[in-house]
Amino acid sequence: MVRAWRANLREERLSELPGHALVGVVNMPTHTVSPVRAIARRVLFALLALVAVVFVVYLERDGYRDVNGDGLSLLDCFYYATVTLSTTGYGDITPVSETARLVNTVLITPLRVLFLIVLIGTTLEVLTERSRQAFRIQNWRRTVRDHVVVIGFGTKGRSAVNALLAEEDSDPSQVVVVDTDRAALDAASARGLITVHGSATRSDVLRVAGVQRARAVVVAPNRDDTAVLVTLSARELAPKARILVSVREAENVHLLKQSGADQVVVSSETAGRLLGIATRTPRVVDMVEDLLTPETGLAIAERPVEPSEEGGSPRHLSDIVLGLVRNGILYRVDAPEADSLEPGDRLLYVKKVSAGEETVS
Repeated sequence: MVRAWRANLREERLSELPGHALVGVVNMPTHTVSPVRAIARRVLFALLALVAVVFVVYLERDGYRDVNGDGLSLLDCFYYATVTLSTTGYGDITPVSETARLVNTVLITPLRVLFLIVLIGTTLEVLTERSRQAFRIQNWRRTVRDHVVVIGFGTKGRSAVNALLAEEDSDPSQVVVVDTDRAALDAASARGLITVHGSATRSDVLRVAGVQRARAVVVAPNRDDTAVLVTLSARELAPKARILVSVREAENVHLLKQSGADQVVVSSETAGRLLGIATRTPRVVDMVEDLLTPETGLAIAERPVEPSEEGGSPRHLSDIVLGLVRNGILYRVDAPEADSLEPGDRLLYVKKVSAGEETVS
């Protein structure tokens, strides 16, 4: 009982944590810079700061005193700039005039700070990146709306994301992947997706992913019992979101429907049907695969009925129409309800997609 209470307390606190506390749980995609370029950039900044100090000191060399008493040469200026910026400060060359001391206070001291920042840039960069991530996470959690949450980034989850990103106007930042596998999340982040590390069976992890404001939730875990638990939690948090679930066994479909799933895909039976068809008509399987791959070839698309098409039959259109959607209900093209097109209907049709063109839905 005490353990359950503590677990619930941790869940409640997770979704209320500020952005800096969620760094490592939520990952916002970033543009990485190669190590060679990063090092070269820091060296360049350090050299620029060094040259700037040398130039300023050389212009005011009469205001400095050298222990040798022979004045400052250009080499002495480089020496002074180096020991000053590195905070070594041997004291053999010192500013004595008011102008030189003013320049040291106003200009050389800030350059010294900049030089030190360059020297310890790796540590500061980590801290800066963490702060930047915290700010972006906080801003994202405040503004995210109508996104798609994908639970599980295995084979099914990756395929679902591929189909989502193949759509026109698709934005990778509008797809959030939830998984417990760090390697899978790294792969998703490399594609520009936002990732959340944690178990989707926890309601608080789903809150962090913004499920309560999502337009759709794709549930694609490796276990059917996990799919049921995730669906129950997602439906409780997002009553209006469309929840799409993949399961292995058909006997679990009714459980998912009762749990709140809008659509359930039985992966094992679908694969089995295609294998059975392939034994007799393998080209049919190739055609189905082509239709389900939206990048090239043929694809199943959806579009609204145009005003000029209203009142006509979908069978007489130039497009190959498979069915129509009316008031949220799908009718096959040979159904009596599909004899005449009405305003507001949407057509499911076969579209030819060339390389570089995307399916419009």
